[in-house]
Amino acid sequence: MTPSLDLLEAILEEERLSPDALLGIFQDALLLETDPIDYCVARLGVSQAVAYQRAARWAGLEYADVVPAPGEPAAAPAHIDALALTRLVTMRESGLKVTYLAPGFRDFIRLREYLPGNRAVAQSLRVVSSQALRSHMAHYNAPHLMASARQRLARRWPNASAHLDLPLVARLGFVFVLLGLMIATIIAPFTGNPALIVFAIVIAAAPAAVRLLALVQMRKRALRKPDRPDDAELPAYSVLLPLRDEAQMVPQLYRAIAALDYPPEKLDVKFVVEGDSVATIRAVRPFLSDPRFGLVVVPPAKPRTKPKAMNYALPLVRGEHVVIFDAEDRPDPDQLWRAALRFRDDPQLACLQAELVIDNGDENLITALFAAEYAALFGIVLPAFARWKVPLPLGGTSNHFRSEVLRAAGGWDSFNVTEDADLGVRLARLGLKVETFTSHTLEEAPATLSGWMAQRTRWIKGWMQTFIVHNRQPVRLLRELGWKSFIFFELTFLGMILAPMLHAAFIATAVFRLVLAQPLLSLGTQLWSVGYFALFVVGNCAALLVNVAGLKRLGRRNPATQLMLPFYWLLLAAATVRSAHELLVKPFYWAKTGHRPVSDRSLYPVVVPATRFSEH
Repeated sequence: MTPSLDLLEAILEEERLSPDALLGIFQDALLLETDPIDYCVARLGVSQAVAYQRAARWAGLEYADVVPAPGEPAAAPAHIDALALTRLVTMRESGLKVTYLAPGFRDFIRLREYLPGNRAVAQSLRVVSSQALRSHMAHYNAPHLMASARQRLARRWPNASAHLDLPLVARLGFVFVLLGLMIATIIAPFTGNPALIVFAIVIAAAPAAVRLLALVQMRKRALRKPDRPDDAELPAYSVLLPLRDEAQMVPQLYRAIAALDYPPEKLDVKFVVEGDSVATIRAVRPFLSDPRFGLVVVPPAKPRTKPKAMNYALPLVRGEHVVIFDAEDRPDPDQLWRAALRFRDDPQLACLQAELVIDNGDENLITALFAAEYAALFGIVLPAFARWKVPLPLGGTSNHFRSEVLRAAGGWDSFNVTEDADLGVRLARLGLKVETFTSHTLEEAPATLSGWMAQRTRWIKGWMQTFIVHNRQPVRLLRELGWKSFIFFELTFLGMILAPMLHAAFIATAVFRLVLAQPLLSLGTQLWSVGYFALFVVGNCAALLVNVAGLKRLGRRNPATQLMLPFYWLLLAAATVRSAHELLVKPFYWAKTGHRPVSDRSLYPVVVPATRFSEH
């Protein structure tokens, strides 16, 4: 029997397999381009610790369950992102140098051949499982991981970080300018100033124009589902699951991610949990017996944000690609392999945004309006952005990246509370290609006004942060984006921030006129008020049309609720005011959105024909 089959027999000793069966397993692992030890753990149910213990005994080496605490502080790794690939660590024990290592399958064979004539070397080696070694490296390099999480972007891109480019004077200046623009836009019809009027029309009309153009250019979905590649063709894929105070969501999240159709030995899933979320950590631990899943505990430190936690885990990612899912997410089982297929077919592609679908849209009026908003944004508007090759504000979840590209781009901005939109702009500045695809991820909309307001306040505050940071050097921004994307970025983000306020101002002015028994429209000296009224109607109609079209595309029907959009915009205006206040007094505060398991809430069924797919 060859050494390879001999080692495999030792790892699978309880199975008592024939040489032919062992050869079949070995060949399967080779075809999958995966280490036979990982194959045995992922596909044959062997505990990783047991597999390494048996392999160590076969090679004549001592086995240890854990790597002990170092006798001296851990040295800063030369390259923090190499932690995920580390296979050994050396330390001194009782004055002697001892190396703890997690060898691969072929390494065990080489060690067995080498050690008989080098017993001194054998005595200085201890075998540990790869999980034990990674846990040790993560724990004892926590200070370096935290420094990287907080400073990665600032080091990579010092002029695009909210940490450095969002001082109080910039925030004050933005709020005052924002207030001035809003006032100028409101009074433009009464002053007759052509510059103000043109500016007001552009700001008010831009969001409506974008929606209508995206709707007109909406592409029909292709009928052919892409063929699933063989497991051997799929790369290693990492999944980050950031959690804070979400113990009740862990079982549902585990089931959703465990249902992903992806080779188990190539799946690297990490629960990324804040260290003071004790109940959540406790809820995660029972699921760590699944070899696909691991736990990264993030030490409590400011800022208390999701992007900081993801940056902390990023050096520990082993996959060629990485995706983010939130606590309530339930992605389509085929989402990972379809994303991997798109990355394989387009080497220039840096990021893919899946389609987020709200599943509790029939719970109340807020969730219905939110569901329509998401249906329009992720089903119609963002795909248009990708086709137009303009900055695409990513969703906070279900965005897939090439891991090396994400690291090179500086990861996420740990201090930006809408890190997804910021990263989308940064990818555009780097000239990287971003696309959307129609694989769905089911999400929950906030079901209470307070929950909705807290979440939307954070989002708008993040848009403000993003607008300020990227405009600190406008000439450089223009040079990197080009004229089209530069103008699109300015108008889109200003429109997202200002449009609700202008909407509220228009309604307030109309109510004031009606209370004073004045005509709502004046065709004489205030002809521009007619134009403003027309913009108001067009803006609401554009939003209504796109929302209804987005819902229809998902097989939903409930257009009547969308007639409440004008009141929804008033809520957006209130959230904008709160955002401006928070930007000044607590710019990095992250308002946590609470979630409920599916069994605790009503569902809005998603009816999407199973045969309809599109890769764009």
